[in-house]
Amino acid sequence: MIKRVIKDIILNSLNTYPVVGILGSRQVGKTTLAKAVKEVASPDAVYLDLELPSDINKLQDAELYLRQFKKSLVIIDEIQRMPSLYPLLRALVDQNRIGGRFLILGSASPELIRYASESLAGRIIYHELGPLSLFETDTKQFQNLLLRGGYPNSYLAENDDESFIWRESYIKTYLEMDIPQLEIHIPSAQLRRFWTMLAHSHGQLWNASKIAGSLGVSAPTVRRYLDILESTFIIRQLQPYYANTKKRLIKSPKVYIRDSGLNHTLLRIRTFDDLIGHPAVGASWEGFVIEQLAALLPENSEFYFYRSNAGAEIDFLYIDQQNQPVPVEIKYSLSPSVSRGFWNAYEDLSCKRGYVVYPGNEVYPIGKNVSALPLDMLETVLM
Repeated sequence: MIKRVIKDIILNSLNTYPVVGILGSRQVGKTTLAKAVKEVASPDAVYLDLELPSDINKLQDAELYLRQFKKSLVIIDEIQRMPSLYPLLRALVDQNRIGGRFLILGSASPELIRYASESLAGRIIYHELGPLSLFETDTKQFQNLLLRGGYPNSYLAENDDESFIWRESYIKTYLEMDIPQLEIHIPSAQLRRFWTMLAHSHGQLWNASKIAGSLGVSAPTVRRYLDILESTFIIRQLQPYYANTKKRLIKSPKVYIRDSGLNHTLLRIRTFDDLIGHPAVGASWEGFVIEQLAALLPENSEFYFYRSNAGAEIDFLYIDQQNQPVPVEIKYSLSPSVSRGFWNAYEDLSCKRGYVVYPGNEVYPIGKNVSALPLDMLETVLM
């Protein structure tokens, strides 16, 4: 089993919070992680999978059943299938408020699950589990992770064909089963068309009217589609950074499909050779690196992109502990160079250091405290 970086964080949270939530998309490894946590934190913990009719049956009288386990950890998987449990968990926690009473796993954000936010406010801490990251796998063999993405069953498949078939099945199951179970009633074919459009515009500015026109629906409707994909951890909206400058800045977010493997499946990219010859390779690399940076940053960190109407642009920007903006440009080239737009943005924001992440092996200076940085040295960005 691949050890997940977040495991120790969750163990620490169980010592403090009555309820700990692990959120993430389907098949990302939440159940495997919860069972690994169980072995360390509470080997006698009770595990309930709300996809199993037998476990759902145990909760016919949920209060009577859960009251038995005042001193044991209870793990509830796929909590979004039974949102009515949230008020009961709150009442049970308030009667015996100790750390580590419930570990809940969900495939949708709290905002999408009815009762989630208001019922357990002040009693729960959420942690998001993403797909496998570079530093949880082999940093020297990033090609497989880039091509197949970080879902464990896809990344660990015997070959590229098996990985592609698994991802295609994942997309079908997500659209035809997972979304309806959240009481979201959108035709699966329509949502797949929307998702495919996002793959073809991966890393571009969000343009609701353009996509709405292509789909034959209204702009508010495609906005709803986007929110659903974001709330189920499929896409990321990277927000623009509003600096205290006199520049006119772009206000629309950039939209990325978070898992590179799912993105490639929608684009019908099956092999690494297909990828490097595809026009989308640069955008795919950009989204992939952004996800690796997001995985390295502390939880709840904020990060952005920067673009002005005059053409100044930075792919990725975060604020370091000294409250300084750190720009990261992302280039799929062994001899990366940055544009005038990057240097203009660098000056606009009075940056002190910056990086250009590329798929090479050497660190070398580009100018003005900006360095070319190999992918396996991304942690340098955070120092």
